[in-house]
Amino acid sequence: MRVREATEADLPAVMNVLDGAALEIDVATVRGGIERDGTLVAVSGDGETTTSDRVLGALVLDGDRVAAVAVRRRRRGQGIGTRLVEAALDRRDRLIAEFDTDVRPFYERLGFDVEPLDNEADRFRGTR
Repeated sequence: MRVREATEADLPAVMNVLDGAALEIDVATVRGGIERDGTLVAVSGDGETTTSDRVLGALVLDGDRVAAVAVRRRRRGQGIGTRLVEAALDRRDRLIAEFDTDVRPFYERLGFDVEPLDNEADRFRGTR
């Protein structure tokens, strides 16, 4: 498994992963991330060509904000999401993410400073 910047050809697979995680993000946001080198994919493949890569997970950045991060259901718990966030941190001075209670431990393990959102119960903001 390796992490690389997404290409326009990856868009359908990225949307499939994000939709499978029931994340509300539109195609225009993902496409914009791809155009600005702000969408990363974790892929399996030989590394020789992008055509042999299978997208296992994706992370979409909107500036320094994590707009979405998701991993295929069968591949969760294998460190793929962690690798995606670490790769994003290599590209940005800081990251901000808003998320639900169930993924709070994920962001805390990655060293994000987490605080509750004032206006939304069970929602948090993490900064690193």
